[in-house]
Amino acid sequence: MNPRSDMASTSTSPLLAVRDLRVAYGGIQAVKGLTLHLDAGELVCLIGANGAGKTTTLKAISGLLAPQSGDIVYQGRSVVGQGAWRLPEQGLVMVPEGRGIFTRMSIDENLRMGAYLRRDREVESDIEAVYQRFPRLKERMTQLAGTLSGGEQQMLAMGRALMARPKLLLLDEPSMGLSPIMVDAIFDVIRDIARQGVTVLLVEQNAHRALEMADRGYVLESGELVLTGPASELLGNPQVQAAYLGV
Repeated sequence: MNPRSDMASTSTSPLLAVRDLRVAYGGIQAVKGLTLHLDAGELVCLIGANGAGKTTTLKAISGLLAPQSGDIVYQGRSVVGQGAWRLPEQGLVMVPEGRGIFTRMSIDENLRMGAYLRRDREVESDIEAVYQRFPRLKERMTQLAGTLSGGEQQMLAMGRALMARPKLLLLDEPSMGLSPIMVDAIFDVIRDIARQGVTVLLVEQNAHRALEMADRGYVLESGELVLTGPASELLGNPQVQAAYLGV
């Protein structure tokens, strides 16, 4: 589980390749030379303590933050400098920490906003598919999103992201602040999304649950990659257990 092992080439190009990424807030270096990749169809988790640089990494990948240096290659092309608004139509979609829903719009209006770049005739059928996945949202489809519970808002944020038909879905702390029952439901949805072929990069405070369902994992400390490997190996790693799993 050498952190530099991710530099090794694969037989096919990865869906996403982050290369020597450096991101700073003012004079504070938040991400320090991070390299990672995701192959199509993988569910990969990124774990670390608060302030490790996880959210910063996702914001850089999604175009919300400009890197100091390094490259972010998606589907074989650099996306650095493209602008966050251009990436969803290419299939790169993020569900941010805090959900980021439109609180004064209804559930149905929020879902339609997820499809605002689409010009196909399958938007209605996709909305119905979201409602089938989240029956609670259908029951409240005309309700203002800001009046929903935290778990319902997370369902809505994920449903809105799915309306963009993502190829790569970035999830930032999807279980934060949710009840145990709702956490189970959200993780079931993430697992199902991955099984349907969507590539997922998951940042999650519940490291044990994330590693249990991920294919691979990366561990960040103070903006630097310190461990990477199959999720099952990271689960059994004494360093990871002591720092993140409470073992």
